[in-house]
Amino acid sequence: MIFVDAHQDIAWNTLGYERDYRTSALTHRQREAGKGYSAATVGLPDALLGRVGIVFSTLFAMPQAAASLSRGSLSSYNTPKEAYQQALQQMDYYQRLSDEDERIVLIRRQSDLDTVLNSWAEGTEMSDHKQGLVVLMEGADPILEPKQFEEWYERGVRIVGTAWQRTRYSGGTATPGGLTHLGNELLEVMASFNAILDLSHMAEQAYHEALDRYEGKIIASHSNPRRFCNSDRHLSDDMIRLLGERDGVIGVVLYNRFLSDTWRKGDAELPITIVADAIDHICQLTGSARHVGFGSDFDGGFGAESIPDGMDTSGDLREVVPILRERGYSDEDIDLITSGNFLRVLRETLPK
Repeated sequence: MIFVDAHQDIAWNTLGYERDYRTSALTHRQREAGKGYSAATVGLPDALLGRVGIVFSTLFAMPQAAASLSRGSLSSYNTPKEAYQQALQQMDYYQRLSDEDERIVLIRRQSDLDTVLNSWAEGTEMSDHKQGLVVLMEGADPILEPKQFEEWYERGVRIVGTAWQRTRYSGGTATPGGLTHLGNELLEVMASFNAILDLSHMAEQAYHEALDRYEGKIIASHSNPRRFCNSDRHLSDDMIRLLGERDGVIGVVLYNRFLSDTWRKGDAELPITIVADAIDHICQLTGSARHVGFGSDFDGGFGAESIPDGMDTSGDLREVVPILRERGYSDEDIDLITSGNFLRVLRETLPK
């Protein structure tokens, strides 16, 4: 068993907090003691110990409207060119990781995916295990114009979400609206490359338009059911059912605030069983275990103090597995949830 985590802001945290991904979360916490940062959860050593074999790793530029959330050397952007430069800096970081550390593989093709999966085959030594990074652009403003997506694809971007808040391509979280003219053009270009469209953060109108119009594979990399967090940031039961009908996959976010309408920072941690509750809700709505996985969003603006009880680092996805078994999920279902569903999407989209 390995795990796929469909959403982590690795480069954002490295460049904003100066957190070297190749070191452990504990090392980050010790270095940052007294600085008032959220307690780090993400580090390659933790992930490898927890058998997290693949991470969808983001390129994220912060729009000016959310400038107060910017970190360190990462400023917000006002123009597409500024967004492009910020995302390019993050893309370069992922390339350097892959070039400098044999444990990290930038997954661009089927052969790269095979390299990672083979490193976890039965009988391999722990020292042989590799982690694959699949690059996901969160918010499409770094794409200067739709046809320029070809450049990003050549660099290694395989997944794009059109929105975070509103972008030039679609409405987003707390900013209602549909796909723009540019957004429709971008979807056509992405489909020509068989890229994956990420519906997370898309406004509900844009979400429905994308389901109707996008010909390629669709995921929601880090979104929870609104039953647990009732806001337009998350998915209604109808939105979940429709995504299942398109054979899409939803990554459950492991942030207490997104697992409870009433939880606030400083409250007692939520029980880890609530993660299984969210997974089960998606399975019940879609009729099978084919449409859900993990999209932790670890260190995505929150830290260890804001994740469910029993979890401490990005290597702790496995703590949910015994709960699923107790609830009657079969080994086959659990394999789909931990990795198989997102691996299916990758197999159907990565070039040979």
